[in-house]
Amino acid sequence: MPYADPERARTYFREYRRTRRGGDTCSTPVHPAVSVEFRLETAGDVIALIENQVQAVLDDAEASTLEKARCVGYLASVSLKAIECGNLAARLEAVETVLKARKNGDAKP
Repeated sequence: MPYADPERARTYFREYRRTRRGGDTCSTPVHPAVSVEFRLETAGDVIALIENQVQAVLDDAEASTLEKARCVGYLASVSLKAIECGNLAARLEAVETVLKARKNGDAKP
């Protein structure tokens, strides 16, 4: 944090370093490490995962109909976003291919 007053900046950084050495909770990573088997690479992976989760929600005997409907609706919105991302990724790859071809002189202007 920049300060116009150098003494105030020294005081701030002194306190900051002191709390870091003391092991404050800010030094822990915000996002936990995700194992390799759970990392999703493509939008298709997300859609497959969501299909499995929707089936699990529908098979749950303890959940009420309203809870199932809310959960499936949420999963449907997530899957729509994944589909949009997949389409966008495909379009971006097509644009990159055309631009690389133009750069190499393979395509007509």
